[in-house]
Amino acid sequence: MTRPGRTTKEKPPFEPGLIPVPGALLEWRDSQHFDRWQDRPCVLCDKPTPMRSHSGEPVHKACAEDWIAANPAEARLGRFASDIQAKRQHDDDHA
Repeated sequence: MTRPGRTTKEKPPFEPGLIPVPGALLEWRDSQHFDRWQDRPCVLCDKPTPMRSHSGEPVHKACAEDWIAANPAEARLGRFASDIQAKRQHDDDHA
C-alpha cells in the first residue's frame, strides 16, 4: 500500500536522437542514462552496468557502439541512439 499523495509512477523512457554511423560514438550526456542505485547485467555482455539506453535497457555505452558497428542494418531501427542535441544558438558568430 502506498501512502496517500504518493504515486508509484515509473519514469517514461526519454526520446532518442540520431543513430550514429557504424564506428562513431554515441552521445549519452543525459543523466537518465545512469542508474545510480542499481547495476544490472548488460544485455550484450552480461557484465554489471549502471548505464541504460533510451528505452531503459541496461547496456554499456561501448557495448552499444560495438553492436551498432557489427549490426548496421539493425541499428537503423533505433535500438541504441544518441541523445537529442540541443539547438545551437545563433549568437556564436565566428566570422
